[in-house]
Amino acid sequence: MNGDREVAAAPAGPPPPPLEWKFSQVFGERTAGEEVQEVDIISAIEFDKSGDHLATGDRGGRVVLFERTDTKNGGSRRDLEKADHPIRHPEFRYKTEFQSHEPEFDYLKSLEIEEKINKIRWCQTANGALFLLSTNDKTIKFWKVQEKKVKKISEVNVDPSKAIGNGSVSGSSVSSTTKSYLANGGCSDGSYTSLSNELSFPPGGIPSLRLPVVTSNETSLVARCRRVYAHAHDYHINSISNNSDGETFISADDLRINLWNLEISNQSFNIVDVKPANMEDLTEVITSAEFHPTHCNTLAYSSSKGSIRLIDLRQSALCDTHSKLFEEQEAPGSRSFFTEIIASISDIKFGKDGRHILSRDYMTLKLWDINMDSGPVATFQVHEHLRPKLCDLYENDSIFDKFECCLSGDGQRVATGSYSNLFRVFGCAAGSTEVTSLEASKNPMRRQVQTPSRPSRSLSSITRVVRRGAESPGVDANGNSFDFTTKLLHLAWHPTENSIACAAANSLYMYYA
Repeated sequence: MNGDREVAAAPAGPPPPPLEWKFSQVFGERTAGEEVQEVDIISAIEFDKSGDHLATGDRGGRVVLFERTDTKNGGSRRDLEKADHPIRHPEFRYKTEFQSHEPEFDYLKSLEIEEKINKIRWCQTANGALFLLSTNDKTIKFWKVQEKKVKKISEVNVDPSKAIGNGSVSGSSVSSTTKSYLANGGCSDGSYTSLSNELSFPPGGIPSLRLPVVTSNETSLVARCRRVYAHAHDYHINSISNNSDGETFISADDLRINLWNLEISNQSFNIVDVKPANMEDLTEVITSAEFHPTHCNTLAYSSSKGSIRLIDLRQSALCDTHSKLFEEQEAPGSRSFFTEIIASISDIKFGKDGRHILSRDYMTLKLWDINMDSGPVATFQVHEHLRPKLCDLYENDSIFDKFECCLSGDGQRVATGSYSNLFRVFGCAAGSTEVTSLEASKNPMRRQVQTPSRPSRSLSSITRVVRRGAESPGVDANGNSFDFTTKLLHLAWHPTENSIACAAANSLYMYYA
């Protein structure tokens, strides 16, 4: 690679200063020693395009929605800055939740289909209603969430304080003093059913008699499943992605990618099929797929061999051939038993500008320029310190963990998760050496990794995690041992601000800078 290559999206001038991250909120915080239920573990996180709503999905098939509260009354953040108001960090509150998927059983294949939410994607809002897609291993659902007025009939009774006749209180009031008890434990109280015979109406009538009126003062959020897109995937769905045209979306499993119209649930078009005629010839599978953010004809998908293919839907109905292939050639002599496993890409994301693709494999984050397929423009080492432990990671299946990645809205930074509930933020602007390691807790800077002190040769060769010669293989840069049972797989970056939401087991942590 050319050592002087720069990230194309980076503006001219010095790189932005490193961000100082602060704790914002936590939802579902665990108390010390509390055991986490499997169904409560968060399995998907997604901000909507405005950043005012956040959705999470869990292994129990539930989708939980949060809405932003700090901009509702005070206008936009930019307006507040202009007005010299003190800037408050983003605050979200619980909005609603609904059961998106239930466990099912495929009788033809004798296969249990778990309810776990694999992905959530927001769709365009309309008439004040929120729309989103959620999927488990086999079935995609299109949800509409909107506020509906709750209609109630007002009480029909006589106000007991006004309805007084012959010195007695109305028998329709909730008073126990007018009850008369009969033999055998009976009671002659006519409360709630009829007015007492003792009630005599004063001259001029009773002004407080209330007639039934339908009122709708309260509103409740109702989630309704509009469409179900089922029976189109033989293998587990790993990705769904909305198209910028607002009408279509794709769903991808290990061997196929299907194109759907949001309005049509009983038909989809197969646009990518990598299944060989003989399954013994299968060498790679699809691991992730995403539409370009602005070009409705372009999408990218990644494979278990570490390659990313860009395809153009205008070329042919079945996109067997790619328009561009992005992969990094392995260094000669570096091949081992684990090479293909750790090269498998677990997640890809387009930058907001559509010019860059961020990919995450087990060891690294890579940033690609779609106009340059010779190699990544930047590589960030995430798990290099775990290389001596690959045998142990293979034995306990941790090497197959699928970590997600995300980019900031301005394209200046990227982030991904790691073990011990850590996540890492890297600066990807030209000349930036920013690297921050944060823990998903109320004290995120507790385990911060210092920036390498020695000058780096280029953006692509920066050693992002400091390793010392004396350190043991399972220890990070600050001497903390790694816990492979606590891993931060899912995180999302706010589309317009430096705010990150991440999931640690059943807890949702939010940070801002």
